[in-house]
Amino acid sequence: MQDTAVDIAAALVIVFVALAASYLAQTVLEPIVFAIFIIALIWPMQTALQSRLPKPVALSTTIVVTLAAIVTLSSMIVWGGGAIADWLGHNLARIKAAFESSTKWLEEHDIFVAALATEHFDTAWLLGLLQVAAMRANILAGFALLVFVYVVMGLAETASFQRKIASSKNVETSRRLLRASGQIARKFRKYMVVRTIASLATGVAVWCFALLVGLELAAAWGVLSFALNYLPYIGPLIVTIFPALFAFVQFGSGDMAMLVLVGLSAIQLAIGSYLEPVFSGSALSMSPSVVVFTVLLWTFLWGVPGAFIGVPIAIAVLTLCEHFPSSRGIATLFSGDAAAADVDNVESDEASN
Repeated sequence: MQDTAVDIAAALVIVFVALAASYLAQTVLEPIVFAIFIIALIWPMQTALQSRLPKPVALSTTIVVTLAAIVTLSSMIVWGGGAIADWLGHNLARIKAAFESSTKWLEEHDIFVAALATEHFDTAWLLGLLQVAAMRANILAGFALLVFVYVVMGLAETASFQRKIASSKNVETSRRLLRASGQIARKFRKYMVVRTIASLATGVAVWCFALLVGLELAAAWGVLSFALNYLPYIGPLIVTIFPALFAFVQFGSGDMAMLVLVGLSAIQLAIGSYLEPVFSGSALSMSPSVVVFTVLLWTFLWGVPGAFIGVPIAIAVLTLCEHFPSSRGIATLFSGDAAAADVDNVESDEASN
């Protein structure tokens, strides 16, 4: 009993130190983690092309296709956001009227929003916001470039790295690592397929709903719903609240804003809580509560990028735990039913071997 308590305490200390190191070394670790994730996704393309083409040509083709996919997704977000910003710029009078009507109602209930806005949101605040946005854009550009360099280098060295692990003197450990890494990569790809299907379904549903209720810029809302759905929980929250506020400005009606909010919430709930789990099966290998906690934790540690990469990190950690007897209990504890079956399969394979 005492040994068990010591092991648990040691594990908690290790987890705390690892998370603290991740927070403090975000600038160093974050691009590496993203690069590993991208390499795991596109490695099958690289190996398939490499079997038919010279390695430099296969590497270049893989990189170009990957960049095209990333640029396309980013362009969709920029286009959707630009269309909405342009609409707002041409409808300042409607925004002013909506703001005045809402503040009047709030002031009748002793909530003086206009005074607070005048006090805190001045020109200096706006300039500061623009400066922060410009700085964030520069940081994002540098981050993307660093990830790109790591991806190119990683694709060129992945096969060699696998051979080095296989030639390790500790045959059992190297075998477990190779099996775990292969399974992690497959889960990553399945996870992205699931998110893409769910994102497509969400985008189409939001577009149809916006057309149905007469919400302007229906295509832009559909595109943003598709693109931002790749951010678990945070993305769907954004594309649920903002269209409701937009509806309030467009229609000047709180009832329409509430209708849009309820309708979009129903879409997100149906796809995120029912259809996506049906599609995913064992892709996540985690219970839903662990997924929510993971997203919140990594959002706190790494911001918006953490919201995206947090679930893949948890998938990788739990899959590694599955393949080592000393940590297999952790994988079983935090996994869903399908993942628990995966752990049983790992144990069966080891017993047969």
